[in-house]
Amino acid sequence: MHPLFALPIFSLLIAPVWGFCGTSVNLIFFYMTWATLVLSHSALRVELVGTATVRLLCYALPSLLFFLFDILTPSAAVLLKTQGEYGLPAGNKRGKIRRKDLKVAVWALFNLVLGVAVQGAIEHTLTSRFRKVSLVRVTLKLPLPWSLVLEIFWGLILREILSYIIHRWILHTKNPLARLHAAWYHALRAPYPLTAHYDHPLAYLIGRWLPTILPVALWRLHMVSYLVYLAIVSLEETFAYSGYSPMPTGFFIGGMARNTEAHLHSLGTGNFGPWGILDRVMGTAVDDKFVEEDGE
Repeated sequence: MHPLFALPIFSLLIAPVWGFCGTSVNLIFFYMTWATLVLSHSALRVELVGTATVRLLCYALPSLLFFLFDILTPSAAVLLKTQGEYGLPAGNKRGKIRRKDLKVAVWALFNLVLGVAVQGAIEHTLTSRFRKVSLVRVTLKLPLPWSLVLEIFWGLILREILSYIIHRWILHTKNPLARLHAAWYHALRAPYPLTAHYDHPLAYLIGRWLPTILPVALWRLHMVSYLVYLAIVSLEETFAYSGYSPMPTGFFIGGMARNTEAHLHSLGTGNFGPWGILDRVMGTAVDDKFVEEDGE
């Protein structure tokens, strides 16, 4: 990433949380940074570097740190695991670092990069070859606060619906893609850091990447709304798949983490949506007994 381009991206991300400046100063600085970014670079570059930056800061780096903590200090990590030793990558706190664990980490990071690359290829094809509008609105005009909230809200709701539909009726039915998903992701004993993006690349693109990017394209979110939306999704994946019991929001993220564990331990018989809302409505919620029994 070119340093002159990286500075506006990082400034854009941290401007809203600067507490030592007044609100007006923050808003002015935020808009000036955004204007500099939009006027200095192409919409495609803004979108792709913004996507990569959010994924790096909100998912890749924290998940990688959690993963290293698990494999390098298992005796300490086990104290934070909901399922104790069973939730560690090696399966016990005396286990050595295995090639299989490193393979999971490498494939997860590869899939993350693959998703950004596919997004870039689609955007380039749409805007350059077919002269269509981009999936994300990169404009000088910023969305109003209420519009920002609504865009993010509907994006997350549509992601929940798409994730449930694809996960249940594509990745868990009798077809080649479902077999790849079963052979890769469901070969794991328990979720642990980085496993949110671990799967066969094709199954990953259909089951993880598509439900995340499709709401953005259908609603055509503004770039700022998209960055916040992607940050929420990335942080959700980081903590829900960490296997840890302490969570930033115990009820919501903690509940998602337990649903994720139960889905894996039940061999994919339920808990298909990220939040579990549609599973409750559709009667596919898996009882926590799977987690409790495996953690004993």
